[in-house]
Parts: sequence; structure tokens; C-alpha cells
Amino acid sequence: MSWAAMLWAATYATFGLACTQSRTPLFRLGDTPAPPALGWAVVAMGTLAAATCVAVVRYGPRPTLRALVWVLCGLTALAAFSLLMDIITLMFGQGVDSWASATHHVLAAAGTLLLAATARADRPPAVAHPVPTPSAAPRPVLIAACAGTVAFLPYAGMKLMWASGGTFAGVSGEEMRAVSQRNGASGIWLTLESWGLDATTLLAALGTFLLWGLVRPWGQVFPRWTPFLHGRRVPRWLPLTPALIGAATLAPYGLFGLGYAALATADAVTMRRGDFPTPDDALLVTWIGMTAFAVFGLALTIAARSYWLRTSAARSRGAVDRDVSAGEPR
Repeated sequence: MSWAAMLWAATYATFGLACTQSRTPLFRLGDTPAPPALGWAVVAMGTLAAATCVAVVRYGPRPTLRALVWVLCGLTALAAFSLLMDIITLMFGQGVDSWASATHHVLAAAGTLLLAATARADRPPAVAHPVPTPSAAPRPVLIAACAGTVAFLPYAGMKLMWASGGTFAGVSGEEMRAVSQRNGASGIWLTLESWGLDATTLLAALGTFLLWGLVRPWGQVFPRWTPFLHGRRVPRWLPLTPALIGAATLAPYGLFGLGYAALATADAVTMRRGDFPTPDDALLVTWIGMTAFAVFGLALTIAARSYWLRTSAARSRGAVDRDVSAGEPR
């Protein structure tokens, strides 16, 4: 895995250098592209990652090197921020703001996975304990899943109010559709709104389904209502991949948004009214949306960690069983 991470690091540094030399921005400050010179940070991070991976290959995963790899892993996770937004816009037929930024998000996400695998390489195997049939997550994790679900209810209600033609925060459904069209919403997005459906509400429903799949038994073994797959074990990457992308995007986005909303409520900063009649209307919508994203993102993080630990224990148990079977006399 260290060799794969080394190849990624070289690719990442080369990509950053190419964008810097062509003065292509890789980062954005809100709706405004950041200075292209910030691409040198990508070059530096890729170069450092490559040198670290070379050291890991040559000297092994020593504690200092492992710690440095984890730091780089955290930095690439931050660089992959808003990858989920890119995926959502592409799903609904919209173009991303910048293909260079979107490519950077994909590369950073790939680097996060490879660096994490490198940091965990050659670790002593976990002690295997007997694992029963797949079961629900511990009670605190279930409570977090409930909180993540409930947090989306006001957000979904607000969106459905607009999609059905109602008025909320001083904006009617017709005005909101006009805003979507002005902002470049795709035909699929506008068609769903004309049917009284909101695309983000549908995504929230899918996210809630994913959240409960991480904490319920049917997230580990396909249940009866899945044709052709009933009884088969769910591949770990299937729920964990979207869960990690969603958690890494929604949790920080929501928490930063809540911080800004709190400052605006305290009159420490000015809330722009945007497409709303007054700043107070914009602040109300911000509180609803950011609370949903923050609580759901944190719940998704907790649920993904629980799922990782429970399925890791199951895999360890399976490996022990196979070793025992292989050692039995025939």
C-alpha cells in the first residue's frame, strides 16, 4: 500500500504544479476562486507525502513516520472538502463550478484512503472475540442516529413547503424555482420541483437510509427485501464510502455554518439577505439548514465509526475461523 500511496503523492504533486504553472485556481473562497498561488500548498503536500512514503518503504512504519502519515491524511481529508457537493451537482445534471477543483477533491479523497491504509499497515492484528450474528449498534450510537434523523425534519419540511408552492421565510415556491433557474439548476432539478419534489429532500432521505443501514443489522447482511442478495454479507466499502464522504463534507460545513449563524444572531457579523426579503429570513433558513447538516454529519461520523469497528471484529472472527479450519486434520 505504501507504493500505491507513493504513486498517488507523485501524481498529486504533479497535478498541483501543473495547475499552479497554468494559473488555474484549485481552491475557492465562497463563490470566488482563490489565488492560483495556493496550488503550491498542493505541491508541497504531495512532495512531503511522497518523501514520507519512501521513508516508510525503506525504514518501515516507525511511530514518527506513522504519525506524519496520519497528519497528511487529515490534511488531504480537508482538501477533499465539498467532494459531496460535486457529486450531487453531477447526479442532477449540473456542471461543477471548476473541473480543476473537482479533480483536486477526487485526488485528495483518494489520497486520504491510501494514506490511512499506509498508516494502518503492519499493525498487530486485533484480538478476535466471538462475534454473534450482525446486530444493532450500541444504544448511544442509535441515539445519535435518531438525532441525525430528527435534525433533517425541519429542513425537509422547509424544502417541501417551497416545492409544493407554499411560502416560507418570505419566499414563495415560485420565487424559489426562479432562483434555482437563475442559479443554473439543471432540467432534472427543475422538473422535480415542478412535480412538488425537492432534490435535496430526496438526498436527505437517502442519507437517512444510509445512516440507519450503518446502525441496524440489515446494513451488514442484506435483508429479505433485497432480491437475489438476501443473506449475503454487505461489502464494507458499500456503505462506508458514501458515509465517509458525507461525514467529511456535511459535519464541518454545518458546524462552520452554525458558528456563523451564532455570530450573526449576536450581531457580531452581518448576515446577507441573499434571495430573501430580510436578513432575519436568511438567518432563519441558515439555522435550519446548518443545524440539519451539522447534526446529521456528526451522527453519520459516529455511525460510520461504529460500523467500521463492528465489521472489523466480524472480519477478524472470520479470519480466525478460517485459520482454525485450515489447521484441522483432514
